[in-house]
Amino acid sequence: MTKFSKAFWVANSVELLERLAYYAVFIVLTLYLSNVWGFSDIEAGFISGTFSAFLYLLPTFAGAYADKIGFRSAIMIAFLLLTLGYGGLGLLPTLLQSAGLVSYGMTTTFSGLNTSSLRWSIVPVLALIVIGGSFIKAVISGTVARETTSETRARGYALFYMMVNIGAFTGKTVVDPLRKSMGDLGLVYLNFFSAGMTLLALVAVFFFYKSVKTEGRGKSFSEIGQGMLKVLGNVRLVVLILIISGFWMIQGQMYATMPKYVIRMIGADASPGWYANVNPLVVFVLVNFITSFMKKRTALTSMTIGMLIIPMSALVMSGGTLIGSEHVLGLHPVAFMMIVGIAMQAVAECFISPRYLEYFSLQSPKGEEGLYLGFSHLHSFVSYLFAFGLSGILLEKFCPDPRGFASTEAYALATQHAHYIWFVFVGVGLVSAVALLTYGYVTRKIDKKKRLETASL
Repeated sequence: MTKFSKAFWVANSVELLERLAYYAVFIVLTLYLSNVWGFSDIEAGFISGTFSAFLYLLPTFAGAYADKIGFRSAIMIAFLLLTLGYGGLGLLPTLLQSAGLVSYGMTTTFSGLNTSSLRWSIVPVLALIVIGGSFIKAVISGTVARETTSETRARGYALFYMMVNIGAFTGKTVVDPLRKSMGDLGLVYLNFFSAGMTLLALVAVFFFYKSVKTEGRGKSFSEIGQGMLKVLGNVRLVVLILIISGFWMIQGQMYATMPKYVIRMIGADASPGWYANVNPLVVFVLVNFITSFMKKRTALTSMTIGMLIIPMSALVMSGGTLIGSEHVLGLHPVAFMMIVGIAMQAVAECFISPRYLEYFSLQSPKGEEGLYLGFSHLHSFVSYLFAFGLSGILLEKFCPDPRGFASTEAYALATQHAHYIWFVFVGVGLVSAVALLTYGYVTRKIDKKKRLETASL
């Protein structure tokens, strides 16, 4: 039986708590920013997109600093920042309510907050979560690497990803009952729940986490910057990152567009957290089967199949308002088509994600695979930066906030083309799929030419 150190089990347990806290907040972040803070859809999209993008850019730099100060110190700093950040998301609206700028219960009433510069005081609080989260992404996975051997590493990472998915699934499940029972007040109190989870993790680390393997000074920020420039100088990889970003732009709509869309089109009874949970469930069930099924095919072939599925998923999502008003299997048609679309996205992810890392590593220069893979998730930085901003623009145009309308008839007229939002992402998916097909054709010709030139020498 495989035995792991106490540090390994503590790290994985607090990872579960961190993911639970993060997804409980993230799935309704744009709702929170608009309903509680008075940001427009465009502003909320810009803030959420920047928040998400930097969560994927900063871990490499945070990991370098963690190597210098030690994992225990780094992980305690991380959970302290996260606790302050989540606590701040709950506490600041309460302070503003006491100042008479906002009143919230089942719905929110603004007394100047939606036009006040005080709204932007939420940005530094979100920055605490970004910095804390970037440490977690680097340190927990680093702990798994340090606390396992070559024989136990595969099992160790399997347990790590299991904890990640349990936390994500549970976090999304918690959201809807609280929001439905307390309205916009639930969007505020939810942050105290997340702060409680990260505080519990901080206590666990303080008392139980002690890593005995702390060797290695890590890279300097200068070295990491030079490494990033080196990766960005590889045209083939940069083009691949940009193409795959198209997939993640659509996948990101599960957080950027879907929560507001389903609540505005269905009503407060919609359950965006539960709909989003279809994704990890389908990935959990199918990823091993699909990866095994495609193992004799090239990584590029597998990714191309996924890229052809993704625009169809967006097209399915658009169908909720087009198939009539009759419930399907007891679900509102918008909810039913959204669930089917999210399931299709999960299938596409099974074809793309595992093989993307494989292909990325194969394109890296020999001996520099670690350096290059450290920046393989730049697609998430690019995609989230644009996905949320585009979502805000589309929501404001085709599915605006109902609080700005005097009657249900006026709102119905304003949202009669709400499904156009998904047509835009069908276009993004099609462009990405064609781009990947072209990329495969061009790179195969280049590689064939190089082989012929090498053979002739």
